[in-house]
Amino acid sequence: MTTPGLTPPDPEKARKQRTYPALTRLTERHATGEDRIRWEADTRPMAPLDALRRTADLAAGSAEPDTGEPDVDHDDLMAALTLLPLARAEFDRLELSLLHMAKGRGMTWQDIAFGLGLGSAQAARQRHDRLTRRTD
Repeated sequence: MTTPGLTPPDPEKARKQRTYPALTRLTERHATGEDRIRWEADTRPMAPLDALRRTADLAAGSAEPDTGEPDVDHDDLMAALTLLPLARAEFDRLELSLLHMAKGRGMTWQDIAFGLGLGSAQAARQRHDRLTRRTD
């Protein structure tokens, strides 16, 4: 039995609780175009992968900030780091669905391996299996 207040915090649970505030922070501060319109009309935040890309591009200097847009700061980077597992899971689901569509349309594992830049059909099957386990 643990004593309340003496149990170490669960970092993953804490990160999950920060997810929506992280998305809203990055959207409020850095959304542009359609993302900005959706935020102002419906307070709908950017997709995690879009928020990460925008933050990384601004921080690296490869994107120009909009007029009046604040610089990327410590809290923006913390928000982006918070979103990485969510974006990775989103990307894994996308990749797995593409693999299923490719197989469903008659592509061989060798074809898929070539498309993914892998050396063998076995490597493509193993990747499929890893993605299946991670997305379950």
